[in-house]
Amino acid sequence: MAKIVDPDNLSQGVNVFIDTTARTIALVKAGLLSDDGVTLQTFYSFLKEQWRTDSLLIKFPFPMVPITDEQMDFVDSWDFLDSTSRLLIRDGGWSVQGAASEQEWTNITTLGAFNDSNVDLAYYIQAADQTNVAYFNLTGEVNQAVQIYGDASNGNFNYRSYFKIFLREEQKTYDAYNLLTEQNLSILTYKKYAMPLSNGTDIKVTHTDLQIEGDADYDNITITYYAVPQSRTISAVAYDFSIIIDADGKAKELVYEKVQYLLRQQADIDSGIGFKWGQTADELLQFIGDDLYTKLTVDGGVYIDNFAVADTNSLFFADDNFTGTYRAHAYVATGSINFNDNLQGDAYAKYWMFFTSVPSGDYGTANAIIVEDATAVQITGDVNAQASVAFTFDYDNNVQGGRSLGAAPVTVVAIGLSTAQFVRVTSTLARTKTNNISVVAPLERNYSNP
Repeated sequence: MAKIVDPDNLSQGVNVFIDTTARTIALVKAGLLSDDGVTLQTFYSFLKEQWRTDSLLIKFPFPMVPITDEQMDFVDSWDFLDSTSRLLIRDGGWSVQGAASEQEWTNITTLGAFNDSNVDLAYYIQAADQTNVAYFNLTGEVNQAVQIYGDASNGNFNYRSYFKIFLREEQKTYDAYNLLTEQNLSILTYKKYAMPLSNGTDIKVTHTDLQIEGDADYDNITITYYAVPQSRTISAVAYDFSIIIDADGKAKELVYEKVQYLLRQQADIDSGIGFKWGQTADELLQFIGDDLYTKLTVDGGVYIDNFAVADTNSLFFADDNFTGTYRAHAYVATGSINFNDNLQGDAYAKYWMFFTSVPSGDYGTANAIIVEDATAVQITGDVNAQASVAFTFDYDNNVQGGRSLGAAPVTVVAIGLSTAQFVRVTSTLARTKTNNISVVAPLERNYSNP
């Protein structure tokens, strides 16, 4: 069935019950009235028709005073019978008026599509520090009344000054909307408010909650919220961050999955001494293509500690003073040295990477400089039967031997004993993640050590 927009589809004694003694009106899902509900304007129009034609009803004051077709008042002690009735009203808000306002109900309508309207369920909070979220009555796109005010006899609360809606489903993109902030409102009233809210498949979340909970790789990825900003140095400049994610050396995809998982938990997700409720915390991360960006939240900017070195050039940070310029580490070039069978099969094979030419000494001289990786460790070691070894290079900062920044000509040498002869290969480290150097040693046929 569809949302009722024609008062002819309502009928007293079938789906509308008017009690003139108690002055209540009940809506019941029957006839053409289903979970899709009826618009406030249509409900009001139906009541007008009944009062005009019903000889009993006309003896009593009319229940409603319209302000607009999306905002009306119940007057003269009239009200809905129950929440079942109220939750069938669509596209409008209302108040119940006595000597003063007794109840106020706003309408929340979302714009945009949910990935699965039969499953996806939005929820909301009506105070910034709430941990007990309220779920909407129905799955799918929202069109529902929410009470924002009740006097001492009707709940004794005033939620006119805050409303935030969330849509967070497993393995789907997240969305949220802060109604007063986004629409520049000082206070809510009893009317219809429309707002964007949608989701879709999150291609960066490839594991289910159960898989994340059962995989130790995710265990030590944590979030800490700090009252005092933490300083982190990025490309030689210090920036303040109030939220620190510890990546535990894991790849950015795993970090993102764990953080998204935590943001749906009905629990404190702060690994520090503070408190942050998962379901209502601001989103922290966003993938743009294969690059991971942190976000500026109400609690401050977000930094990722202990990230995988291979992700250095794929991470972009919003600090506490973020105004649109993301902070990024200096470019770390990556690559691999690939060894042929002769080197792999030689138990004594070793390799070195030198700068081909730097002011303090070229390769082939006593002052030759071994290239350091992005963590200042020399790129040298045992082949140890490996087909290849990965390396990093601090492209934007490495000035070893007085070299100028930019592309780095290098000479890779390797030598074994029983199966690999000495080999020398020249290459150039570029500003890329695919600096691959193949080292092919001739077969050793002459070495002997009886």
